[in-house]
Amino acid sequence: MTGTDKVKTRLLDTIDSPADLKKLNLEELEQLAAEIRERIVETVSKTGGHLAPSLGVVELTLAMHYVFDTPNDKIIWDVGHQAYAHKLITGRRDRFHTLRTYGGISGFPKRAESPYDTFDTGHSSTSISVALGISTAKTLKEEKRRVIAVIGDGSMTAGLAFEGLNQAGDAGKDLIVVLNDNAMSISRNVGALSSFLSRKMTGRRFVSLRKELTQFLKSIPGIGENIVNLIRKSEDSLITFFSPGMLFEAFKFRYIGPILGHRLDRLIESFQNALLLEGPVLIHVMTKKGKGYGPAERDPAHYHGIGSFDISTGSPTESVSNPAPSYTKIFGDTMVELGREDQRIYAITAAMPEGTGLNKFAESYPDRFLDVGIAEQHAVTFAGGLASEGFKPVVAIYSTFLQRAYDQIIHDVCLPNLHVVFCLDRCGLVGEDGPTHHGHFDITYLRYLPNMTLMAPKDENELRHMIYTALEQSGPVAIRYPRSAGVGVSLDSGYKSLPIGQSEVLKEGKDLLIIALGNMVYPAMEAARILEEEGISVGVVNCRFVKPLDQKLAQKAEAVGVILVVEENISQGGLGGALLELLNDMGVKNVRIKRMGLPDKFIEHGPSALLREIYGLDASGILKEARILCGQT
Repeated sequence: MTGTDKVKTRLLDTIDSPADLKKLNLEELEQLAAEIRERIVETVSKTGGHLAPSLGVVELTLAMHYVFDTPNDKIIWDVGHQAYAHKLITGRRDRFHTLRTYGGISGFPKRAESPYDTFDTGHSSTSISVALGISTAKTLKEEKRRVIAVIGDGSMTAGLAFEGLNQAGDAGKDLIVVLNDNAMSISRNVGALSSFLSRKMTGRRFVSLRKELTQFLKSIPGIGENIVNLIRKSEDSLITFFSPGMLFEAFKFRYIGPILGHRLDRLIESFQNALLLEGPVLIHVMTKKGKGYGPAERDPAHYHGIGSFDISTGSPTESVSNPAPSYTKIFGDTMVELGREDQRIYAITAAMPEGTGLNKFAESYPDRFLDVGIAEQHAVTFAGGLASEGFKPVVAIYSTFLQRAYDQIIHDVCLPNLHVVFCLDRCGLVGEDGPTHHGHFDITYLRYLPNMTLMAPKDENELRHMIYTALEQSGPVAIRYPRSAGVGVSLDSGYKSLPIGQSEVLKEGKDLLIIALGNMVYPAMEAARILEEEGISVGVVNCRFVKPLDQKLAQKAEAVGVILVVEENISQGGLGGALLELLNDMGVKNVRIKRMGLPDKFIEHGPSALLREIYGLDASGILKEARILCGQT
C-alpha cells in the first residue's frame, strides 16, 4: 500500500462530527483510536503542546462521544490539557495542524471555537462546579440533557473539586462525573487522596484471596456453587466498599468502577449503563498518561507539555538560539545554593516541582520541600504557618495560578505581615498556552497589597540577587520573572542584597527617560542605543521595584520632562499607573508620560516573541513610541 492509499483509507478522515462515530463498530473505533494517537503525536511534534494528557484519554473521548448526544449533551473537560482527541472528532480535524499557533485553534476548549466546547477552561478543578451549574440550568429550563464533567485525579487535590462534589451530591441533579485516574497531574500525584485513589482491587494478595475463597466455597456440598454465584453478583459492591467508591458514595454519588480506560467495550457499556441512572453518578476510569507513544509513557511528566520534538527519538527539535539558562533554572540553582547555607529556607510548589525548577531543591533537601498538589490556596496558607514559626518559606507558583490564592495572600500573609517569598514564574506573555496562562495581571493584583514588596529582575544575574534580597527581608515579598532563557550575562560568584525600593540608572539622558521593568529593560536599552545614533539623548532606568517605588524617579521625571514607561503587564494598575500616582502625590507637573503595557483584554495564544511584536513590547515597538514622544514622526 502506498502512502497516498494509506491516507485515503484513514478512518479519521471520515469523521466530521461525533455522529459519524456512531456508524462504526468496535474494531473500527479501535482503529480510529490508533489513528488519532498518530495524528496527535505528528501534530504536537511540530507545534508543541500537551501530549501525554491527550494520548491518555483517546478511548475515553471516543466512548463518551459515541454514547452521549453531543453537543446537546454537554461534556466539560477539566483544565483542558486532554482535549486534542475531542477537537479532532468535533469538526476541527482539517485545522488541527494549526494547534496553538497564532490564529490557529487553541490548545484548550474554547466556546468561541466550537459548540462542542461547553466551557472555556485552562485552570484545574472547575469542571464539577461548572457541570452542576449547567445541570441546574437545564432543570430550570426543563431540558432533559446529560451533563458530563471529566476531571483528572490530580485536579481532585483542589478544594474546589470537593466543593462541587459536596453540592452536587446534596442537590441530587442528574450529573455524571468521569474521574480520569492516571496517578498523575503534571508531575506525580501527591497526598493522602492520591494514595486512596490508587488502591486497586487487582493486587496479587486480593486475587489470591479471592481464588482461595472461591475454591473453598465450591467444596461445600450442595450450596457452595450457589454461594459463589451470589458473591459474584455482589462483587461490584464488595469492590466499591474497599475502593474509592466508599468516598464518593459518602458524597451521595452512585459509584461505577474502576474501569479500564483503554477498553472501548467496557467504557461504552459503562456509559450506556449510566444513562439509565438518575441523580449524580461518578465513573472511575483508569488510564495511562502518554498511552501509545513510548517516550511519553516512560516519562509522562516531561511530555505533559512539550515543545516540538523528533518523533523517532522524542528529543527536542527546537533550535537553541539563546544558550543562556532559563530564569526557571537560575531560580532552582539559586535555591539549592541558598538552602545549603540557611536551614530555615523551605520550598513549596503546587504540582510543579519540575516546572518551577524546584526538583533539585527537593532532591537536596527533601525535609524542607513540599509539593502540595493542585492546591495553591493551601500552599500559601501553609507557608504563612511556616513563616509564623521563623522559617523562610519560598512559594514558587506560576503567575496565572497564584491568582487562585489571592484571598490567602491578603488574609494569611500580608495582613499578619509574614515573611513569605513568592517567586512568580511565567510572568507576562507565556506563548502558545494563551489567555488562561499569560501572567500579565500580577503587578496589578499584588502592588495594591499592604506590606507587600514587589520586584522584577532585568536579567538572570539580578534574579539571583533578588532571591537573596527577598530572603533577607521581613514581610511578604514577590519576585516576578518571565518564561524564557536569560539574557546571557555572566553570574556573580556571590550574592548581594539590593537596597529595597531603589532603582538602577543604566544610562543618563536629557531628551527622554525610559523607565523599564524586568524583561523590558534590555529592549529599552537597545531602543535607546538606536535613538542616540539619531541624535536623541535617552536615559534608561531599570526600575527593579514596583513596590516600594523609588521616589527619586519623580525627580528624574521632572528633570527630563518626557517619560516612557515599559512593562509586560496589563497597563491598568501596573507600573505606569504607579508612576503616575507617585508624580501626582509629589506634585510633579508638566511631564509628558507614555505608558507601554498590554491592553485591557485577554491576550490570544501565539509565540511570545510574535505577541510582543504585535503589542509593541520589543525594541522596535519601544523605538516607535519613543520617536513619537520626541516628535520625530
